[in-house]
Amino acid sequence: MQFNPEKCRIPDEIGKPFIDEEEIWDYINKTQSTPERVRDIIQKSLDKNRLTLEETAVLVNTTDSTLVEEIKEGARELKRRIYGNRIVLFAPLYVGNYCINNCKYCGFRSSNKEQVRTTLTDEELVHNVEALEEDGQKRLILVYGESPKYSPEYIAHTVKLTYATKKNNGSIRRVNINAAPLDVEGFRTVKEAGIGTYQIFQETYHRGAYAKFHPANTRKGDYDWRLTSMDRAQQGGIDDNGLGILFGLYDWRFEVLAMIRHTNHLEACFNVGPHTISFPRIKDASGLDIDQEYMVDDDTFEKIIAIFRLAVPYTGMILTARETAEFRAKAIQYGISQIDGGTNLQIGDYKYHHEETEKNSDKVEDQNLHREQFKIGDDRTLGEIIDELLEDNYIPSFCTACYRLGRTGEHFMEFSVPGFIKRYCTPNAILTLSEYLVDYATPEVAAKGWKVIENNLENVDDKFREELLKRIARVKAGERDLYF
Repeated sequence: MQFNPEKCRIPDEIGKPFIDEEEIWDYINKTQSTPERVRDIIQKSLDKNRLTLEETAVLVNTTDSTLVEEIKEGARELKRRIYGNRIVLFAPLYVGNYCINNCKYCGFRSSNKEQVRTTLTDEELVHNVEALEEDGQKRLILVYGESPKYSPEYIAHTVKLTYATKKNNGSIRRVNINAAPLDVEGFRTVKEAGIGTYQIFQETYHRGAYAKFHPANTRKGDYDWRLTSMDRAQQGGIDDNGLGILFGLYDWRFEVLAMIRHTNHLEACFNVGPHTISFPRIKDASGLDIDQEYMVDDDTFEKIIAIFRLAVPYTGMILTARETAEFRAKAIQYGISQIDGGTNLQIGDYKYHHEETEKNSDKVEDQNLHREQFKIGDDRTLGEIIDELLEDNYIPSFCTACYRLGRTGEHFMEFSVPGFIKRYCTPNAILTLSEYLVDYATPEVAAKGWKVIENNLENVDDKFREELLKRIARVKAGERDLYF
């Protein structure tokens, strides 16, 4: 990557932060939405062009129900053109919940005496990774509380241990992390461990709201240190970054434009925007005490997701099990391209739940908010989620090819922006689904899966199709980890 300092506004270096609240509110308050303008902007996005702040503000300010439906329909069509029918699957694995911060909305906050604190031992980490592999997972995000216990060296150790853990045909092929912001040297340390995406959320881009929810005497209370974490990650060699907003802390209109502004900043500085954008909403948590002023309802949330799909066509969009199965099914239509499956937030419980489910043939139902960061809304198993995705003709994907072939960061943009990436993603998704069907699926799910693969072969580039069929046969014969 090439750093372009003359194009960047970083607080520590120049004095003026790249999130300018007056600029953002000017776009919100002074931008008009008309039917002609909305339709022109939707068409621009359908031509696979990024939207400007002003164009995004037009969509944000659109309230006419007919036009909002057109925005959603545009997002649905754009997702189909770029991503096809594939949905990427992953699982979060919480490594430890010690935390020095005191965020008012989080069950892990330091003042919450009800939270049961723990960190997985190496043996426990291995057992939980094995349990996830036995369910068919290939992609994990390791999550850590923000504590000195979870140093760059410790994070690197757990990442390497996760990659080294194999069970039967199972393996974890991509380890992403969600952890506290680091300095440049810290990012270099975790990069050398082979991490995929580094994910950290600003939570809210509004300084006043940020100060309200993050006490000043904690590391997280430093707004600018957190805001520039992605700059340091890029300088430390991590070119796959994941942004996110915790909707419900401040006015969603401001947050949407601010995150687009953050995206613009990364593109200007490093020639690459975020690899993913996540969409968490405030959910129930242990001891939660927060007002309802800025909560986002389902209809508005659908609109937000559709706007982002149009604004940043080639960025992966994640919706986690915070949301219900019903809402996630809707959101997938409007632009979500990644979801977690079989999620368990209680530290160390993947092994326990896997064993209990095997013994009892029933899902174990026991969310304990004193042992979790927040309440989840979708507690389906990975198998149940894959079954329902197949019912809707989606291709569940565990693909990690781009990361492992070096198609990341600016190189990924070179492939994805012209639309070439779909040529690789669909056949690679089919190959990882084939592995799942052979190794983990029930006979009923396997039958559905092979039918979905057959239905989607016509969407594979002609020059790949014959070779893809050969590789599917090789998977059925016992080979693993084949990709284009």
